[in-house]
Formats: sequence, C-alpha cells, structure tokens
Amino acid sequence: MYLNWWTISTQLGVVKVNCKGLACLLVFTVSVCGSAPGMCPAACICASDIVSCTNKNLSRVPGNLYKCMKRLDLSYNRIGFLEPEWVPVLLEKLNTLIVNHNSINSIITGSFSTIPNLKHLDLSSNSLKTLSSPVFQELRELEVLLLYNNQLTQIEPSAFGGLYKLQKLYLSYNVLSHFPLDLYTGKYKLADLMLLDISFNHIQSMPVQRLSLVPAKHLSGIYLHGNPFYCDCVLYSMLIFWYQRHFSSVMEFKNEYTCSLRSDPDGNNKLPLLQDNFLNCSESTINSSFQAFGFIHEAQVGDRLIVHCDSRISDAGTHFVWVSPDNRLLEPDGETDNFRVFPNGSLEITDAQLEDSGLYSCIAINKKRLLNETIEVRINVSNFTLNRSHAHEAFNTAFTTLAACVASIILVLLYLYLTPCPCQCKGKRRKRKQNQSSAHSSILSSTPPQELPAEEKKASTGKRVVFLEPVHEPKHSQNGKVKLFPNDNIIAESILKTTRTKSDSDSVNSVFSDTPFMPST
Repeated sequence: MYLNWWTISTQLGVVKVNCKGLACLLVFTVSVCGSAPGMCPAACICASDIVSCTNKNLSRVPGNLYKCMKRLDLSYNRIGFLEPEWVPVLLEKLNTLIVNHNSINSIITGSFSTIPNLKHLDLSSNSLKTLSSPVFQELRELEVLLLYNNQLTQIEPSAFGGLYKLQKLYLSYNVLSHFPLDLYTGKYKLADLMLLDISFNHIQSMPVQRLSLVPAKHLSGIYLHGNPFYCDCVLYSMLIFWYQRHFSSVMEFKNEYTCSLRSDPDGNNKLPLLQDNFLNCSESTINSSFQAFGFIHEAQVGDRLIVHCDSRISDAGTHFVWVSPDNRLLEPDGETDNFRVFPNGSLEITDAQLEDSGLYSCIAINKKRLLNETIEVRINVSNFTLNRSHAHEAFNTAFTTLAACVASIILVLLYLYLTPCPCQCKGKRRKRKQNQSSAHSSILSSTPPQELPAEEKKASTGKRVVFLEPVHEPKHSQNGKVKLFPNDNIIAESILKTTRTKSDSDSVNSVFSDTPFMPST
C-alpha cells in the first residue's frame, strides 16, 4: 500500500494513473484544489461543492474559501459595495453566486475579475440605483442575472456590455421609467437574451415601432405587466398581437396589464388593457401595427415579395413548411408555381397575383426539441392600375359634389345681398306718402308753418295715424246746409302714444276749420 501511494504521487502529471476507487478520487481532489487549510470557513456551512454563508452578518467575503466550490451563498449579510478583489481568492470553478438581501449600493468595474466563469449571479433585493459602464464585462460566461427589487432608475446602454451569453435578465420591481431598448438594438445588444422581466416598474409608454424590428424569439420573453401604462391604441395593438401569438408573457399575466387615461396622471383609475376594447381603437390602427410586426404584408400585382417566418424556434435543426390559402403545401425542397421556400423559413413569391392574397401559415418543427409553432401571415395583393382608376372616379365624384355645394352657396349669397329688401321699399313708399300729405296741407293752410323748437322736432318724429269718419246723416235743423265735421262727430285715434306737435295741430285746424268759408260777392 505504501508503494502504491508513492507511485501515484510521482505520476500526478501522467494521464493514466494506476489507482482505483476511493484512493483515485482523493488524489484527483488534492491535485486540483490543493490542500490549503480551512477550506470551509467557521461562519459557513459546506456541503461538497456548495458553501452557504447566509445571515452571518458578514461585510466581506471570507478569505479561506473552498476553491473547488461551484455555488456560494452570501445572502442576508451586510455587504455594502462591490470593488475589485472583494472576492479575495480566484474561484475558477464557481458558477453560481448569490448576494441578495444585502446593502449593495454600487458596483465598481473589475469587481468580478476573480470569478470569471460565473453563470448565475443574484444581486436582487439590494440598494442599487444606477448601472453605468460595463461593470459586468468580466463575466463572459454569465447566463442569468437577477437585479430585481433594487432602486434602479437608470441603466446605461453599456452596462451589460460583454455579456454575450446572457439569456435571462430580471429587472422587475425597480423604478425604471424607460424601456431598455439598447438590449435588443445597437452596439451593446444581447443576441442570446431570451427573457427580460421588466415588470412592475414606472414605464408609461413603449417604443412599439422600434420593437417591431425585434425577432419574435426575443419578443416572446419580454414581461411588461404591472407598469403604469397610458391607454394607447398602438400599445394595445402590440399586446393583442402578442396574445394572438400565444406569448407566455401576455397569456399568463393578462389581468396584470392595466392602463390609465392621460387625464388621470396619478393612475387612480386603472383600466384593464386586454380585457375589452374599451379604447375603441380603429381597425386601421390595429392593422398598421400588425403590418409593422409582420402579420400583414402588402404587395402589388407583379411584385416580388419575401415573407419571413418569424418563429420562436429558430435554432439549428428546425424545419419550415408553409401552407397557402388554398391548402397547398410549400416546402423548401421544391418550387410550386411562383412560390419558393428557403431553408431559413422565408417564403418568396416571385410574381404576385391577385389570387395569391389570403392567409398563409408557417409551421416550424424541431424534432430534437419536440417543439412546433404555427405562425399566420396575411398577404394582400392589389392592382395599382385598377385602384388608380377607382381613385380617379372617386375624385371626379367628390369634385362634382364640391362644385355643386360651392354653386349653391354663391346663389344663396346672391339672393341675400343683391335682392332689394322689402322693408326698404315700404319705408321709401311711406316717406313718399308723407311728403305728399305735407305738401297738400301746406297748400290748404292759410298760415305759414311755424319753426319748431328742437325738443318738439324730436317729438314730431313719432309717426301718427288719424282716422276721420265723415257724418253720413245730416241734421234737419240746418235747413239743407251740410255741417262739415261737427265737434261731436269727430273721432280721432292715435295709435302711437307720443303727443301731437303744434305744427301738426295747426295744420289740421287750418285745413278743417269750423268757420264757414264765405265766398266773395
């Protein structure tokens, strides 16, 4: 036995080690991890490759850690900030680090240089407020990053630079007011990001048009529920499209999507965004959003059209099949009429015709993963010449109607402003009669008219009508003489309440005098 141990110790660098069973395992462990004392700190609990130092009131990471551990739990401690070499030893085997429920308020670049092979990092439930510069750039193998339940208000586009393999990012329960679109577009986009949980933040609007350029395999993992959105038809159309695509982010949290009117900035009255179309969004708005997301494609007769199969199953080994509106099967192996299917799932229509319009279905099948998905796409083919003639006819009809309306308005204006007013005619006729009566009275009057004072002139402007009734039955006591206008038979009524002026009375008295007219002999 002694000879065997000596032989093994001299052959550590050889691939073939002459050992068996437990002795071989022990030698392998010692050769890789070393024999440093204090592999498990007194404040921690160690179990194989797992070290748990939770709730031990630690402000720093213990220095005598087990170098071969793969999981380190430092949750519920007093760690305040992360700086270079805050993990004092190089832990190349560590792939999971849990530092949640601490007091971390800042992260300095280079803080993860001693744990370069980390795949799972949990920094949730801390006091982080901003993420600037690529603070995670050393973690090139990181796949899952948990930052939920912090106080993040701003994230720089370069904050996640270098995380080329990141697949899941949790940012829920922060105070972010803008959607981090740079994660999907731009210089620092994360090509492998399949899940982004940004629920329960302070986001009120979404960049819907720019999100329409993001592939479905990324869109399907965006969780937006719990944000105080403004009620908007474009946002509603996007979420309805996601719902029709059976995205789990919308299907599983349908009741958590609410919105408030812009007249209610405090969000006191939250309305269900996906329950009913209470927004009364127009069909054109919804169709334009569907067209932006690739659900509706427009083409003219004779155009060459390429439609992509935007499936969430787009990895290697996925087979694509298209079904036309007339139930023809279109596969990548062969060409059918003017249709062609590429290996990546794109459908090409070389010469679009009116009969090619309809609802197409793309079926993505991955036999290795036992997954399949069906995507429906509507293609509308129209004839530009025919539409132009219809548009010309519609224009002619509209122009004729407009011309008739203008002519009618002109005739009405001519009738109102060029036809003599009957009131003016009556006024002129009445004035002419007054002039004639005054001239007649001046002829019959024996005394010239007197000049009136200014006050009486104003009073004389009131118009009066006098009704005189002649006597039809003369009295017999006059011996055949006709008595002109006796005092007891004169009936005069004035229909205006103004008093009679002196000139009018004198004129009447001079014309109708009681003194008999005696002809000269």
